[in-house]
Amino acid sequence: MLKKVITAVVAAFVVAGCVGAQPEYNSSSSTYIVFKTPTVAYADQGFISKADSETKVEIYSNGQAVLRLRVTPSQVCMSKLACMSGSDFNKKVLNADYPADTVKNIFSAQEIFGGQGRVDTADGFIQNIGTIKYVVSGDNITFSDSSNGVKIKVRQM
Repeated sequence: MLKKVITAVVAAFVVAGCVGAQPEYNSSSSTYIVFKTPTVAYADQGFISKADSETKVEIYSNGQAVLRLRVTPSQVCMSKLACMSGSDFNKKVLNADYPADTVKNIFSAQEIFGGQGRVDTADGFIQNIGTIKYVVSGDNITFSDSSNGVKIKVRQM
């Protein structure tokens, strides 16, 4: 009996600890998101929520979340895939040649590839890197890699 009580108390602390570990998101915005890669293709309404060190991306279709990404400085977690490093995420979903922080930087509207080819504009910047065109314009983001079949668009609603 005592063993069951102790097990229940430990389980409660573990569950409470996991719930408490979730970040508090500072902002959340309604967006139209296109996430198309050689292995995944979704385009629909969604939300991007930001915390101090994490970004959560959700795409919904018919009221159901069809894609969830949780991006932290050290890993990317994607619905139906285990959490993995940025480089492993690139190998499985985007392109193995991309830097590990590519998806994090795209959804944070930060420069990619160390700022290579960056040209500032009135409301953001453009980067042209070979077959990659990356545009941050106000709250809108477009990443397109024509040779690798990757397109990520974020349009604020």
